[in-house]
Amino acid sequence: MDIRALTVTAAVVLAAGCSGSSSEPASAKSGHHIPIGQLPDIDAHAVVAHAGRLSSDAFEGRAPATPGEEKSVRYLIDAFREIGLKPGNTDGSFIQKVPLVGLTASPAPLLFSKGAERLSLAWKADVVAQTRHVAETAGIRDSDVVFVGYGVVAPEFDWDDYKGLDVRGKTLVMLVNDPPVADPDHPSELDPKIFGGKAMTYYGRWTYKYEIGAEKHAAAVIIVHETETAGYPFAILQDSMLGENFDLVTPDKNMARPSIEAWIPVEAARKLMTLAGQDFDALKQQAASRDFRPVPLNVTASMTLRNRLRTVKSQNVIARLDGTDPVLKSEYVAYTAHWDHLGKQADGIYHGAQDDAVGCGALLEIARGFTKVASPPKRTILFIALTSEEQGLLGSEFYARMPMYPLARTLADINLDPNGWNVYGRTKDVTLVGYGASDLDDYVRDVAGEQGRVVHGDAAPEKGFYYRSDHFNFARNGVPALEPEHGIDFIGKPPEYAASVQDDWIAHRYHKPADIVSRDWDVTGLAEDLKLYFAVGYRVAQADRFPEWKPGNEFRAIRQRQLGR
Repeated sequence: MDIRALTVTAAVVLAAGCSGSSSEPASAKSGHHIPIGQLPDIDAHAVVAHAGRLSSDAFEGRAPATPGEEKSVRYLIDAFREIGLKPGNTDGSFIQKVPLVGLTASPAPLLFSKGAERLSLAWKADVVAQTRHVAETAGIRDSDVVFVGYGVVAPEFDWDDYKGLDVRGKTLVMLVNDPPVADPDHPSELDPKIFGGKAMTYYGRWTYKYEIGAEKHAAAVIIVHETETAGYPFAILQDSMLGENFDLVTPDKNMARPSIEAWIPVEAARKLMTLAGQDFDALKQQAASRDFRPVPLNVTASMTLRNRLRTVKSQNVIARLDGTDPVLKSEYVAYTAHWDHLGKQADGIYHGAQDDAVGCGALLEIARGFTKVASPPKRTILFIALTSEEQGLLGSEFYARMPMYPLARTLADINLDPNGWNVYGRTKDVTLVGYGASDLDDYVRDVAGEQGRVVHGDAAPEKGFYYRSDHFNFARNGVPALEPEHGIDFIGKPPEYAASVQDDWIAHRYHKPADIVSRDWDVTGLAEDLKLYFAVGYRVAQADRFPEWKPGNEFRAIRQRQLGR
């Protein structure tokens, strides 16, 4: 799982529950409704057995480009074959090759200059930086620095932080997250009609910031980190960005990206603005308005990174179950999980049991469930085990760029990578990250209702968790995508139980060697969750029409263009 931490607060989740949700039953969209009780159960113990094997010492933490990758890929292929699925690649194999490059930047300071005045930001303490250029060196020298607010261009909100300024070759300083626009009727709250109100849109994600910088031909993009708005401390960036980072290799060797992609803590940003004769807080307040105009700081920036390069050929594993309808079998429902984890490090093997060996086991056993259903699906079901999720969702990004099956004919992606699988018992509820995004939420609501459960959104939509796992690369290319999490209302447990197990997961096992399979796991809730995910995919595969994005969703226009609407 990509870097994130889910805040569990029972007091607010029900309030988030019905945002954007349609009242139309999902069964009304389906031409073949089968009650969930008539579908095969998913064997949660078999899922855990797969996870135990994949997260064992023998698989060495499943890092890309290691013996652990080869063992993981072979295990998945053998399991797909045993289940009876067909190879997903049109060349007759189960493999989609994913070209990667590993980049390790040498420490270097970031220097700001204004006349004879200098501000030097120290590597790691004051700046974390990388370059995606597949080159031995990359950098900026005496690049003019411009503060561009939140760096957003969002025509649907009549928002443009650049106002026609040519920033080609310049260094852009941006704030993290969306512009916080006050609600004119309730000034102490955010306007829900602009940038999702409290909930983050993609414009707030750091990946968007670097992408718009590339689109504007900027030489460098520097994001100002603030823990409250980013959702994680600066230490997370220090840990994740300063080692080897992988990226996809594009035909231009990523030279269209900014030469420098960096973060600085807010304390360093304040020093920069002081050097420029500006007030950081005043600029931040101005940036929350449509009227904001970019501010040249009359400061230059210089930085040179030296790269150690390593080319890597990694692998997505793809299997399929062909649909039975002669027309609809050329349409697809995808299930995804990521097979990779963090490999061997100085403090041991990072086993990645819940992140995401359980997801791989779920992928396999849901596939087995589809082979047992009495009325086989009309549409083709894809099962995709992705590489390099932990390196920035690279396997899914590559699949979205080079899909084996057209994304315009892919009805949905159901991503099996929650922030910690439910191995703690049954819940009365289901959590959906990004709840209210698409019709898939309605399917979940209906199936959960048949299980006697309710559905709600995650407790911290402002953190943008929806953009932090592999389903996002399907979503941003128009495919409605589901990111489920386990519930928080545990049967027979006190209200604070969910927060305690989540806090324990984050503190002691998430991205740590201790993420292993335990004999103490209670998989009764896992079994219910997996049955729900199975039923949702099955019903989408049988439906009379494609699920759609809800009005106002940032990906809706992409889908409508795909479908010729």
